[in-house]
Amino acid sequence: MKQNHSENISDRTSEYPLLEKINSPEDLRKLPLDDLPLVCRDIRKFLINSLSSNPGHFASSMGAVELTVAMHYVFNTPYDRIVWDVGHQAYGHKLLTGRRDKFVQNRKFEGLSGFPNPDESLYDTFTAGHASNSISAGLGMSVASEMQKENPHRNVVAVIGDASIGGGLAFEGINNAANTPNNLLIILNDNDMSIDNNVGALNSYLGKITTSKSYNTIRYKVYKFLKKCHLVSERKRGFILRFNNSLKSLLSRQQNIFEGLNVRYFGPFDGHDIHRIVRVLRDIKDMNGPRILHLRTIKGKGYEPAEKDPATWHAPGKFDPETGERVTGDFGEKKTLKYQDVFGRTLVELVEQNDKIVGITAAMPSGTSMSILQEKYPEKVFDVGISEGHAVTFSGGLAKDGMRPYCAIYSSFLQRAYDHIIHDVAIQRLPVTFCIDRAGIVGEDGATHHGVFDLSYLRSIPNMIVASPRDEQSMRNLLYTAQCDNYGPFAIRYPRGSGRNKEWQTPMKCIEIGKGERLSAGTDVAILSIGPICDNVKNAVKKAEAEGVSVAHYDMMFLKPIDNVILKEVAELKCPVITVEDGVISGGLGSAVMEWMNDNNYPSIVKRIGIPDKFIAQGTVAQLYHQCGMDEDAIYNAIISIKMSQI
Repeated sequence: MKQNHSENISDRTSEYPLLEKINSPEDLRKLPLDDLPLVCRDIRKFLINSLSSNPGHFASSMGAVELTVAMHYVFNTPYDRIVWDVGHQAYGHKLLTGRRDKFVQNRKFEGLSGFPNPDESLYDTFTAGHASNSISAGLGMSVASEMQKENPHRNVVAVIGDASIGGGLAFEGINNAANTPNNLLIILNDNDMSIDNNVGALNSYLGKITTSKSYNTIRYKVYKFLKKCHLVSERKRGFILRFNNSLKSLLSRQQNIFEGLNVRYFGPFDGHDIHRIVRVLRDIKDMNGPRILHLRTIKGKGYEPAEKDPATWHAPGKFDPETGERVTGDFGEKKTLKYQDVFGRTLVELVEQNDKIVGITAAMPSGTSMSILQEKYPEKVFDVGISEGHAVTFSGGLAKDGMRPYCAIYSSFLQRAYDHIIHDVAIQRLPVTFCIDRAGIVGEDGATHHGVFDLSYLRSIPNMIVASPRDEQSMRNLLYTAQCDNYGPFAIRYPRGSGRNKEWQTPMKCIEIGKGERLSAGTDVAILSIGPICDNVKNAVKKAEAEGVSVAHYDMMFLKPIDNVILKEVAELKCPVITVEDGVISGGLGSAVMEWMNDNNYPSIVKRIGIPDKFIAQGTVAQLYHQCGMDEDAIYNAIISIKMSQI
């Protein structure tokens, strides 16, 4: 099999006459400038052919091809640092840095990460996966280089998108860069498009901003001349910049937000004109001080279907490279919905019953299916952009004055709003419902996207209700219950992917807070589970019972407050206990059960099944469940093993 696989790779790369000769950026830098458009052509062709059968983030990488080639052509990578933001656009970077022949394993189990990963390559300088961190990380690297007086001079380039630069951390980084000695180059990849339509005043500003190339050239030459004549110094540089920026604003009748922060600004330039990008990078790479290069690009560039519909083609799945027709599964007349779609449709029902309910999302209306409510009742939805902390505090403000916000954010992204949850919602016991999408193992996006920490990080917060439904009906009931009374902050976590019940749209009802359910009775072993992983437990229990083992199974549903009645019932069975959760075992359901047993003087044996104390890489959910010992077979083996240990 491996031999055939190698032959397939060889056949594929023969379609790319220049790309197949590039095994590192050093090979790229040996090419004449006029060959670079052909390299860009090869990269796009490779991405189309590869991603059509092995899906990944398509449109972003297609739009950043010229930018990627130009950076590796001008800068001496990996000595010079390229810091990617998010990393959706870094596939071309991987192809140029020795991973072309391995790209068939992109986002696969034990293959390449779908994002820049320092453990994978020296060219991946910093972990990427969440937005807005590249400027801060790049600034740290630039300052470290200056402090250590590295020779030769090390260039640091932070690449950030127009959506990511709207995040609070990006502004904090720019502000610090303006007041710290450094030579950071920030490249703004502006495609006027994130995953969904970009929002906010900054996006409108970027669409209008213009800067004269001749002005920048003259200003730089004048500054160099004055410095050579000792008429200005680096200490006085900020004063000169502010004066020049004020003069420029007066003459052009435009104010540049970046230069207002004392950061040199160049652009905007055509981000697909490879010759011009190379020239500009060569001109500005050795300048002193922080500067921003603004490039306008087209998301999905070079593939017409992606250019026309970049949101769909952000991560389109499999498709026909010739026609652009996307491959969809045949589910028959009726299929099960994704949990996110159950959420979106249920939220519409709730809004129609309660006019106080509003929806908040942080740049992910389609990803969370908040778009379903947005389409029907646009005035009820607020997309705040890539600003999770703001989304939470904004929700708190809405709740303080009488609204009932449902704040939908991916689990791994909600981590960035932890202080806001505590300070701006929980302390005041405000009725914000956190709809936590992509909770648990998410699959191919890997360590930066698995939502495995929320049970633990939310459980420790006072006033917080933490729940996870086992199926779509339970999910609907939890969403309904959250607005039945003034419970305070209410977190409902649910996984990526589809449910199991085609008849999911059942009548909703309020349920008792902190109340679980016994699904089967038994005396040999007791299993407590939370969330949809309940299905794995059910199947394991059936197998164990066929072997003569009597198993009691409980769906806890609520991690906090936890069902004390169930725990007392389980403790008095005086049998071993197994806990199962799709989250880290440190501080989650298993920890809560062990703490309760200890606090109430029950000497129970408790085995915890969940994510071990390490970061989990990419793979299918089934592969990663198996790796973590959370699949049906692992749970069955745990039942048999713990039962046998008592004999």
